[in-house]
Amino acid sequence: MPAPFRIALANLPFPVTPEDSVARAALAVADAGAAGAGLVVFPECYVPGYRTPHTQLPPPDAAFLDRAWSALGAACAKAKVAAVVGTERVEGSKVFITALVLDARGARCGFQDKVQMAPPEDSFFAAGTGRHVFRVGPLTFGVVLCHEGWRYPETVRWAARRGAQLVVHPHYEWAEPGAFRPSSFADPRNTFHEKAMLCRAAENGCWFASVNYAAEGSPTTSAVVTPEGELLAYQPYGQAGLLVADIDLDAAKGFLASRCKTDPYA
Repeated sequence: MPAPFRIALANLPFPVTPEDSVARAALAVADAGAAGAGLVVFPECYVPGYRTPHTQLPPPDAAFLDRAWSALGAACAKAKVAAVVGTERVEGSKVFITALVLDARGARCGFQDKVQMAPPEDSFFAAGTGRHVFRVGPLTFGVVLCHEGWRYPETVRWAARRGAQLVVHPHYEWAEPGAFRPSSFADPRNTFHEKAMLCRAAENGCWFASVNYAAEGSPTTSAVVTPEGELLAYQPYGQAGLLVADIDLDAAKGFLASRCKTDPYA
């Protein structure tokens, strides 16, 4: 029987500055390597931090991003671990929410831009186009970003239909004033979001790993779900650290995804 593949989800506090985001991410890469992970995944736009009306960030800076990606590539090479870095990407006058995939040598394997935007993001970001799958050793995986995974199941199905055993889901959900504050996963009193994690895995027969920032009162946390839609592990709410899990790649059959008669991103 093949050995399980170890993944790590970097459940980190919101960075104080863009430079702080790189420093925290580099430390998490080192920790993931020390834990024996083959892949570490970061929250949505962790570098330099997610832009919303309630977060204060300097304007998008392509030169800073390139330096940050190089620094994290060097961290990956030193730790011998691949990474999915939630970040942003500047192209001319447009800024995209994206995920940069780095391999265990630190090489840039490509980007998955966010295609399905949440309405509040329209004032900050442009929508991307196209979807991709990536390979790290024996693992084939896809990336869906926050809103895509919650409300557009076809984004996960697209990757599963193309051999992805795992779909990773960098996101950012924060506490709203007066909102329910969970202490257990998928509490019926909570929002639908964590139930959606279970659905995305079960309806496609793939592993699903969702990673959020560590924030007090957040309605979601980082979690790993089996291809049967069962919770494997989750990070305690608001607690910073790595969530490390071993996943059986052979358990991801993708059978239900393969039977789907429509493929909107083909």
